[in-house]
Amino acid sequence: MEYETIGEPVDTELEISRSRFLTRLERVESEDEARAVIARIRAEHPRARHHCSAFVIGPESRIQRSNDDGEPSGTAGAPMLDALTSAGVSDVVAVVTRYFGGVLLGAGGLTRAYRAAVAEAVLRARRVPRAIRHEVTVHCAYDVAAQIEAEARRRGYGIGTAEYSDHIAQRFHVAEREIAPLAELAAELSAGAAELDRGTAEYVDLAT
Repeated sequence: MEYETIGEPVDTELEISRSRFLTRLERVESEDEARAVIARIRAEHPRARHHCSAFVIGPESRIQRSNDDGEPSGTAGAPMLDALTSAGVSDVVAVVTRYFGGVLLGAGGLTRAYRAAVAEAVLRARRVPRAIRHEVTVHCAYDVAAQIEAEARRRGYGIGTAEYSDHIAQRFHVAEREIAPLAELAAELSAGAAELDRGTAEYVDLAT
């Protein structure tokens, strides 16, 4: 399955009734990374009253956590989490730092504000699709390797690293359905001399 995450960190600011809502959106790969981001933002804004957070991790968004950090229960973390899941992003943590402006917003106002703060940050983020790709290494002669790589790029296959010795071991990252065509391509251009090794499969960022 494919899913989307974000490319780079995003910072936004929303002001409502003199309260400032500073949102930080970052990409993370684990719950520990997410909590480290939350702690860092808290340290960057020691005078703020609240540092509410939500994060979603995994290709199926299996890990979902949120925290109201002192706001009335359900008015911050939950709407923040809803903004992330509704946008369809994962491997993302959102932290909203609130500087209180002296005007009470009420439960409904807080819920709308925190959700809007995260939704705005997600809207500004560069979306990056991710999908499972298999690592396939093609062992072949130097002149053949250049031809295989050129055709692989034309077909949109992912190009990995290469190792050089008396031949080239060029890595490709391809979908399951692309493994056989890659093998056929290598065999055709090398007159059957190329050898393929199939490695592990993992989620990788896709070019956009």
